[in-house]
Amino acid sequence: MKRIFILFISVFLLSLVVNDIKASSDQFEKPFIEGGYMEVNKALQKSKKHFKRDIALPTQLPPVIFTHHLGRFSDLEGNPNDGFEAIYLNEDSGIHYDIRVKPVKYKLIISEEKIDQTIKLSDGSEAIFSTWLQGANILAFVKNKMQYILSIDKRISKTVTKEVLIEIANSVK
Repeated sequence: MKRIFILFISVFLLSLVVNDIKASSDQFEKPFIEGGYMEVNKALQKSKKHFKRDIALPTQLPPVIFTHHLGRFSDLEGNPNDGFEAIYLNEDSGIHYDIRVKPVKYKLIISEEKIDQTIKLSDGSEAIFSTWLQGANILAFVKNKMQYILSIDKRISKTVTKEVLIEIANSVK
């Protein structure tokens, strides 16, 4: 009887902790949800349907712990502004990693003075590495007629180096 009581109390306390964590997590996600973010796969499916093409995401992620991952499909006024975005966040540290995808026809043009290095990917295509963006390093490349922009928080640039971003880019098939 004593064991059952201890088990009951343990389960009760664990459920309180889990509910508290979930409430905290929901509060963190709330502004993102209000901004149109949703589960990554739902946003990806909407994007695929809109663009009438498959959008492959990298199979590799940065070697960082993320507490949240959300996606958003933007269907704004005019096709040049349409795109898919996946964000990976760490609620505790504020670290972020973003993947933005849009048709190459409407790609973001990065001017020469903002390019740190042009890199060859494993499939022979080129990627642009840039550190000009305040707070983030980016790697931009084209795969399957879509432009991908990987953006990683500069605070972890010693962990997620240019080489790690290249590995991530090479994991898009």
